[in-house]
Amino acid sequence: MQGLNRRALLGLLFVLLVMAALLFLAAGTFHYWQAWTFLAVFGLSALAITLYLMRNDPELLERRVYAGPTAEKETSQKLIQTITSLIFIAIMVVSALDVRFAWSRVPVYLAVAGDVLVALGFLITFFVYRENPFASATVQIYPEQKVITTGLYATVRHPMYTGGLLMILGMPLALGSWWALLGAPLFMPAGIWRIFEEEKLLTKSLSGYAEYKERVKYRLLPFVW
Repeated sequence: MQGLNRRALLGLLFVLLVMAALLFLAAGTFHYWQAWTFLAVFGLSALAITLYLMRNDPELLERRVYAGPTAEKETSQKLIQTITSLIFIAIMVVSALDVRFAWSRVPVYLAVAGDVLVALGFLITFFVYRENPFASATVQIYPEQKVITTGLYATVRHPMYTGGLLMILGMPLALGSWWALLGAPLFMPAGIWRIFEEEKLLTKSLSGYAEYKERVKYRLLPFVW
């Protein structure tokens, strides 16, 4: 268990260091308050969720530690994860370059609103983890898995992706860039593709999921889709 906790904390630290390097190298300065604030919100939110899982659901923590393109089994999911990872990186780099060369200017209150969206995305993710112990970082079915119909799952079928969408929308604003907002519509097709692939697997292999889809009509956003 200690080994798992160490991997989770070191993995989070590594991600934060890479993010910081991308932001400050692209910005060409450490005088980038939007980046510092964003990293604090992102890092503290991710740390709080990690500590919660360490204490309350180590099995889910293990399922979340192994993530990214290399952790996926299906070629399509590897491609989707690669695309979304590249877009995530591009949003940070473009945001930092935007601030460096003053291509656009985001008001302070909107930058703060962006950080709030990022934090809200993490809060939704926390509620998903609390409700669904099978919320793996990869698309797969576990032998003991069952359909989750409570909490946020009573409103939309993929609430974790709803939280991820809020993060992607909030990041460019939080980092002070209008241009980086172009990453959000680029992110959507890959996210929709992943949802369709995941639902195909769940409908085929998870007992009760077809009936669940009939009860809960919306995949991502209530009354929208």
